[in-house]
Amino acid sequence: MFIQTESTPNPATLKFLPGQTVLELGTADFPTAEAAAKSPLATRIFAAGGVAAVFFGTDFVTVTKADDADWQHIKPGILGAIMEHYQSGAPVIEGEQSGGGHAEHSGEDADIVRQIKELLDTRVRPAVAQDGGDITFHGFDRGVVYLHMQGACAGCPSSTLTLKMGIENLLRHYIPEVLEVRPVAV
Repeated sequence: MFIQTESTPNPATLKFLPGQTVLELGTADFPTAEAAAKSPLATRIFAAGGVAAVFFGTDFVTVTKADDADWQHIKPGILGAIMEHYQSGAPVIEGEQSGGGHAEHSGEDADIVRQIKELLDTRVRPAVAQDGGDITFHGFDRGVVYLHMQGACAGCPSSTLTLKMGIENLLRHYIPEVLEVRPVAV
């Protein structure tokens, strides 16, 4: 098994491409080792040491290192953990997979929210997946769109610029009711 690695705009995050499907559908975010309990793969990666967060996409694993960790020291352990997992035949996530989707929203803004989600799914999410992350809709209130940033996007130095200059401008261009975009921590 050959696992490729790619850098991301976030220097604390690397994208690992195992050459196999990671998730059939959606994404999965594990911001802590405790959150990874239902995922044998994420648990192995956290056990490698020096790992602060793990994120899965359809064909990639994004790993965020701890502040005091050095990629030179922890990358071999992470590669080994991914390889061991795929050789073991264990599932990536045990039980029913959920998550990776947008928050539900109903009410008078339902049509605006539908447009926001459509733009996120067609224009934004494919681009941020290339960088090893994901952005999902969290809420819409009085012209403000709240988005949840995951994977390489969470804590990325350029995430504020991406939100303000990229996503906010895109949404405001197509949806006049959108006044601002803000990140949320879930």
